[in-house]
Amino acid sequence: MRQLYYPRSFYFVTRQGPIELSAKAAGRLRWLKAWRALTKCGLSSQDAAEALRLPRSTLYRWERRLKAEGLRGLEDRSRRPRRIRQRQWGAELAMEVRRLRESCHGWGKDKLAPLLWEDGETVSISTVGRILRHLKVHRLLVEPDRHPVRLSRSQAKRPYAVRKPRGYAVAEPGDLVQLDTVEVHPLPGVVVKQYTARDVISRWDVLEAHSRATAGTAKAFLGRLIERMPFPVRAIQVDGGSEFQAEFERACAERGVRLFVLPPHSPKLNGHVERAQRTHKEEFYAYYDGALDLANLNKALRRWQRVYNTIRPHHSLGRKPPVRYLQERFPSLAPLP
Repeated sequence: MRQLYYPRSFYFVTRQGPIELSAKAAGRLRWLKAWRALTKCGLSSQDAAEALRLPRSTLYRWERRLKAEGLRGLEDRSRRPRRIRQRQWGAELAMEVRRLRESCHGWGKDKLAPLLWEDGETVSISTVGRILRHLKVHRLLVEPDRHPVRLSRSQAKRPYAVRKPRGYAVAEPGDLVQLDTVEVHPLPGVVVKQYTARDVISRWDVLEAHSRATAGTAKAFLGRLIERMPFPVRAIQVDGGSEFQAEFERACAERGVRLFVLPPHSPKLNGHVERAQRTHKEEFYAYYDGALDLANLNKALRRWQRVYNTIRPHHSLGRKPPVRYLQERFPSLAPLP
């Protein structure tokens, strides 16, 4: 009777169980098979690699790993560097950094390094940061609990004003008018509160000066704003100032004008009117030498407003005044000559 024996490697493989490849390793195996299939069809190894859009050196490296380690050689390997930077500080320096940090809560490496320099330590800011990280990882530095501190008051819910919707379209004059106040000091001790409204499409401005910026004066200005704009005003955008609440907000609701309020600390979202106020300071107040009582000042502002809207060229409008821009682009909304 003849006996047959399997090689010893067979028993080794049967004990290992089936090999389950990760998605990346299985993908590498498919690339290798496709590469070799192309070479058998007559392509050179370089041409086959270019056809697969893979570096030939990468394919050779995968093939060497497959022959040396089997299918597991195609798995991802550790990316840990062979050489790791050793610590450049001792225990004494680490304890000194810990002492300073515990006595100066919240101070980082930029603040602690100069204190160490004053004590004669020659240490870089980056090293101090590494020491702090080492102390925290090994729980040698226990940070005290921080008490929650509210830095700003929470805004009360507005009865009518809302944030401007993300999809709100501004396509025609009157779709959005930005409104803001600015404090002007034409002379030492003289303060003027100017209301400025600007249509973001036509750059048409409406100006008015007051002694105070209150909800009452803002409500009065709203009426003049709607009267002086040559087109219907559908929405107004303001910041969170108190002058744009209470009476002003109710007046917008009564007139059916949508009121959008900006998030806190975001004047850049009202950039059109902010830039307009700078222009009015530089081109009107810098050269105004008339009386500073509100009656005469507002008369001068009306004359300047007329020049600004009908004569002064605007770079953003193709060097045309707003009235000509309206006549050419939106003739139905332009004021009558």
